[in-house]
Amino acid sequence: MLEQLAADFDHASKIYAEKHGIDRDPDWFVLKMQEEMGELTQAWNRRTGRARVRDRDLKQMDRELADETADLLGHVLLFVRHNEIDLVSSIERKWYFTPSEG
Repeated sequence: MLEQLAADFDHASKIYAEKHGIDRDPDWFVLKMQEEMGELTQAWNRRTGRARVRDRDLKQMDRELADETADLLGHVLLFVRHNEIDLVSSIERKWYFTPSEG
């Protein structure tokens, strides 16, 4: 499941990068994770009243939080795929469970 999800994100990312002339060099993968974490933090701060909401209602802030979480997950999986990290083994070692395929 994780491998297929990572492949799907990679396919979408390649199309986006080609369209916008982005070079997905080795640094790009880690820098994008950092960027997306920053955007998720901003969304969280707005949602929890720690930042200006800029004319957003609760529904918009919830959607923004979900969207930024999806972006971060995508970039984590891109990083994993690009660096050939065995994420399942790492989850088993660090979290003491085997991810299900379902």
